Amino acid sequence: MSKQIVKTLTMLTLVVGLALAAAVVSANAQLASHGVIADIPFDFIVGDETLPSGKYTVRTATADGQGLRISNLAGKASVMRLSNSIAEKNEKRNARMVFHRYGQQYFLAEIWSGEAYGSQLRQSKRERNLRQELAANASKNDSAEEGYQIVEVALVR
Repeated sequence: MSKQIVKTLTMLTLVVGLALAAAVVSANAQLASHGVIADIPFDFIVGDETLPSGKYTVRTATADGQGLRISNLAGKASVMRLSNSIAEKNEKRNARMVFHRYGQQYFLAEIWSGEAYGSQLRQSKRERNLRQELAANASKNDSAEEGYQIVEVALVR
């Protein structure tokens, strides 16, 4: 009897794991198949590169979907960055790019194609340093212009 329970629980765990993996692969496949496009109205930073404002496409660059290529449609700039798959915490599910803003510097943080899963870019050393500096100076500087904000830009497709 106990062997049957263990076997049933093992099968249930396997089925749930496969369903979750299929959902993540499906979200990454959509990004890989046609990519997403956004019109970014400000210069922004990805890793160590500062990219000019303009229209950008984001596509997966690795088989597992964790490597992303962010390319300017005018061919002026392109960068690759590693990401992690993340789940949407609410029912928002809007196709968007999420930026972290510190003063006038924008760092690309997340890309959502409108599915339940998105891609979170790994934070650069430059952004970590800015965040630490902001935290250290929080009591001295009350200006909203210099603070941390989350900025979302809707995807064109």
